[in-house]
Amino acid sequence: MKIATAAGMVIFLWCAPPAEGFSWTLVNAKIRHDFPNVNRITTSELAAWLGDRKRTAPLLLDVRTLPEFEVSHLANAQHVEPDSAVSAIRRPKDQPIVTYCSVGYRSGQFAQKLQAAGFTKVMNLDGSIFRWANEGRPILRGDRAAEKVHPYNRTWGLLLEKKYRAAVTPIDPKS
Repeated sequence: MKIATAAGMVIFLWCAPPAEGFSWTLVNAKIRHDFPNVNRITTSELAAWLGDRKRTAPLLLDVRTLPEFEVSHLANAQHVEPDSAVSAIRRPKDQPIVTYCSVGYRSGQFAQKLQAAGFTKVMNLDGSIFRWANEGRPILRGDRAAEKVHPYNRTWGLLLEKKYRAAVTPIDPKS
């Protein structure tokens, strides 16, 4: 099926049951379309950066709700509610910042707000915590290793491999 417009893509995205490759393709296309000026960083690039002791680690901003963050998050991530004001980030405007959420949309919105506020080194994590976990990368619950990620809701959770999907109350019960 060929999709001619971004709007058509959104309609199809909400109607189609996610299948690993195809749905990630649509999600990534939607994020790139809606936030074309937000730089991206892959999970591999971020993992290499975090593992390089010669480089200063970026500020990791987890742009999900508190219940999602409490299930698991990336090491040293700072929680920021998706609708938070940029003024909540009291850091130098040139500090490297990597935003992430479940798949990258809410964090893309927040990254765009950071850029509009003058932050100059902002990147959004491609695939966010779902891709990070699907690749078997480390996540934490508090300060301990975790194995599960909050799926946000039933539909979006299908992008998260079943073995990493936490059995929790959905944030958005409509889906």
